[in-house]
Amino acid sequence: MKPNKLFIGAAATIMAAMQAIQAQPTPEPRKPDVSNKALITKSTSSTMANVSPEVMMLHKLADDYYAWRNENYPVASSDSGLHTWDNKLTDYSPAKIAERAQHVHALLEKVRALKTDNWPKDDRIDAILFRSQLEQVDFGDRVLKSDRTNPQIYVGECVSSIFSLLKKEYDTPRNRAVSATARLKQMPALLKQGLSNLQSPVKLYAQLAIQSARSVDSLFTGSLMTLDAGLTPAEHDELIKSRDAAVIALHNYADELEKRLPKMVDFSPMGEANYNYYLKHVLLLPLDAREVEMIGRVELARYRALESLLPDPKLADPDPSRSANIPPDQASFLKAYESREQEMINFLKEHHLVTIPDYLGPFQIRQLPEAFKPTSPGGFMNPPGVYDKDPSGFFFIPTYNPQSKNFYIRAAIEDPRPILGHEGIPGHFLQLSIANHLKDEIRRQHGDNVFVEGWALYGEEMLMRTGLYPNNSATYGQVLRLARYRSARIGVDVNLHTGRWSFEQAVKYFMEAGGLDREAAEGEAAGAASDPTQKISYIIGKWQIMNLLGRYKDRQGDNFRIGQFHDDLIKNGSLPVSIIEWILLDDPASIQKVMSEK
Repeated sequence: MKPNKLFIGAAATIMAAMQAIQAQPTPEPRKPDVSNKALITKSTSSTMANVSPEVMMLHKLADDYYAWRNENYPVASSDSGLHTWDNKLTDYSPAKIAERAQHVHALLEKVRALKTDNWPKDDRIDAILFRSQLEQVDFGDRVLKSDRTNPQIYVGECVSSIFSLLKKEYDTPRNRAVSATARLKQMPALLKQGLSNLQSPVKLYAQLAIQSARSVDSLFTGSLMTLDAGLTPAEHDELIKSRDAAVIALHNYADELEKRLPKMVDFSPMGEANYNYYLKHVLLLPLDAREVEMIGRVELARYRALESLLPDPKLADPDPSRSANIPPDQASFLKAYESREQEMINFLKEHHLVTIPDYLGPFQIRQLPEAFKPTSPGGFMNPPGVYDKDPSGFFFIPTYNPQSKNFYIRAAIEDPRPILGHEGIPGHFLQLSIANHLKDEIRRQHGDNVFVEGWALYGEEMLMRTGLYPNNSATYGQVLRLARYRSARIGVDVNLHTGRWSFEQAVKYFMEAGGLDREAAEGEAAGAASDPTQKISYIIGKWQIMNLLGRYKDRQGDNFRIGQFHDDLIKNGSLPVSIIEWILLDDPASIQKVMSEK
């Protein structure tokens, strides 16, 4: 799972073909658009009348940046629930790419120049967070250069532009269809521009883009056509014509990439210096690559050993034949998966493990689109967007096959609760829904993936150790295996992106050290290569949270309550743990270490 609340420019999350969009209630008629400013809560950490001009300037810079970003990345805006520019695609002309990069870099320099030492604690935190948000985009522009190296960017822009109009019933089918037509018309030119931009494409990324581009037909010719209601005959014809031209353009894009494959580099690592820069300046981690990799090796050894201590170590390898009920088909599988959610919610409430807010929307399970399988073999989660008025979320799970060798399918058949808890409640869906309700806009906009994935992985073991699963059961074993392969992810991520390992070495490591089948291992390795540092998030975030839990407990003494810790932790949104440590313990040591290192 890879939820991300930030827009990261050229490295935007890739969305791909959706095989089926489930019917949802008919929406209210569309209301006139309001200005972007009206949709955004002002970035305030305290009453603005009581703050200095410098602090006010920080929040003004942040508000202006979010408004600029939303307009410049219209597809990402749609995906986050802001539908002001649903008829546009991102402009990837070289001049516009350079203009955006310069804008972000100039703003980053302004924020770097702020003298915050004497600011109140909350405002200093906001300054650090906003700076790291800009650092992420600037790093993509300077180092990753995805517009030149990653063909997935342009396929993702096209497919996400349609997916973001379909996934929720935020407007009438006709209005969304008209927006889709406008976007479809722009796709051939966008893809042509993309081919021109790709001066140094990476073969692995191109192969993934080819698979995605050739898997879009069901989205464009099937799911999209559910919006073909209320269109005039001329509008219908225009939609069909634009759709067919876009599909042809995507297939041609894939064909052209395939021709170029022999001349592409296999994989291009960012190098250790850049990797360490990202850990510090973007993720605000008080660790370097060597320390991250060491934590991964320690945790891998621990969970491999814990598997071995099971009465039957095979319990860690999911086996559908051990299940009392094997669903006969996809629909039954989805229903069985979703049915366990209430059981988990009841357990959380009965044991006072976390407070579930009244505003939490429904969480649904859907089938994983084929185009996501190369990089998301276990599925992915789509939380409510930061601007979403609809609080619902959903999790895509792999295509059902009771004979599948895929780890995630086998695990979900035997017991879906560990993965369901990770993706839903108390995991991503709960935590990100709470984050969306923060009043401080800089913090609401922040999406620290290390904390997000760390919290969800922490929840898997927390539910096991608080008694949801019987000791030494298959579900208990599954939790250990999930932690084991998340530990293996660290070695793959660090060694791939620092240039120590090849892609095939990464696949073999997932199989041998992580205990995954080859299909899942190849998908995991592809995901790690495509999204630097994402794979370290799970274990590193969990490790930070466990460290904070112990210190919090010691601080609270006899007043300690685990549910209060969980509430205090996730009420802060998706912030780096180094920042949360400062908030909860009034200890800035970790973030000071980050900020003082050069």
